[in-house]
Amino acid sequence: MPPSTPQRLLITGGAGFIGSNLVRMALADGHEVLNLDALTYAGNLASLSDIELSLNYQFAHVDITNAAAIDATVADYRPDAIMHLAAESHVDRSIDGPSQFIQTNVIGTFNLLQSSLKHYRSLEGDAKDRFRFLHVSTDEVYGSLGETGLFSETTPYDPHSPYSASKASSDHLARAWQDTYGLPVMVTNCSNNYGPYQFPEKLIPVVILKCLRGEPIPVYGKGENIRDWLYVEDHCRALLTVIEKGTPGETYNIGGNNEQRNIDLVHLICNLMDELCPKVPSPPETGESAKVRGISNSNSSKVPSPPGTGERARVKGQENKTPHSTPDGASRSERAKQKSPLSTSGGEGQGEGAKQNSPLSTSGGEGEGEKGYASLITFVTDRPGHDLRYAIDASKIKRELGWEPQEDFESGFRKTVQWYLDNQLWEQDIL
Repeated sequence: MPPSTPQRLLITGGAGFIGSNLVRMALADGHEVLNLDALTYAGNLASLSDIELSLNYQFAHVDITNAAAIDATVADYRPDAIMHLAAESHVDRSIDGPSQFIQTNVIGTFNLLQSSLKHYRSLEGDAKDRFRFLHVSTDEVYGSLGETGLFSETTPYDPHSPYSASKASSDHLARAWQDTYGLPVMVTNCSNNYGPYQFPEKLIPVVILKCLRGEPIPVYGKGENIRDWLYVEDHCRALLTVIEKGTPGETYNIGGNNEQRNIDLVHLICNLMDELCPKVPSPPETGESAKVRGISNSNSSKVPSPPGTGERARVKGQENKTPHSTPDGASRSERAKQKSPLSTSGGEGQGEGAKQNSPLSTSGGEGEGEKGYASLITFVTDRPGHDLRYAIDASKIKRELGWEPQEDFESGFRKTVQWYLDNQLWEQDIL
């Protein structure tokens, strides 16, 4: 349900996967939104072409690593709440190039906290009582689970990758600004997100695009790693619920209660592709098709941009061309150098019952002997420090704020695959 009082929201990383879905939902609820994003490779304004002319929407091309630009933007917009999603989030990229993750996730968050504190101290009365800073984080900060158990809000942090370590650092900074300076901060930690508008470097869109191109589908190790999957719109509704009802100083875990082994998820995608797009295409006649790292041949079928791409008329603030602050990755200039196997970190993006939760789940192995798209499955060397299992206990947010996921995994997953099939122009435009 929409909140009783519309607010002026500043959303960082609003051109990314989770951010664009959040911006759209916030506007539908009647909020005013300033979308602040640096627009590197995973930030795409085409994802917001349907709302770009909304009178309640503004865009600011600003990098959170630019402290002066952040100060000016926050002071000028004077938000009722800040929802901080901007982050580098791709684990493989963090292994290859950790520096940008420290700059964006740690220094960028510090800059935003400082600007938010200045703004908060300038407020009076109801405006001050109403202000909130929501820091959006990932379940990866908790480390890895065994075959049983769930991450709760009191689980000790145990990050294993440069990405998760940078997010853990930013979580601690946010809580420190609450405890030390009284900034009304709330933190959320989510499981892997799936849904429309996810940049094709994460597991689900990578597998779909590999199927469409007839290219090998890379699966780390034997695909035994387990993740909990949360539909992105459920996550966005949870974030808006926290802004409306959450208590400053609290942490809320947000999960989908949908554990799946990676290999089962890949087989599920292949099965849906066999149904929805039954002809397996031949691979492109280039050497790229032999590669299983990243999205190969990304420019081989470039098409004109879909309507709504390009610069927006309602752009506010300073432009900044430095690498970025959206929820999904690194700079365009680094993309060719840092092509990587699929990532299973789904969001800010990111077990027991994994083989039981979904009637669509299937098990399987190497593509040899498989039929249809499953024949493309190729096991590759596992990622260093690859966590075995993530699973979220979301009982606190249900108990205290009344939120629980609404999207059934089977229907949500089918909608997601169909969306990528229906929006191949969007995919080709951003690659």
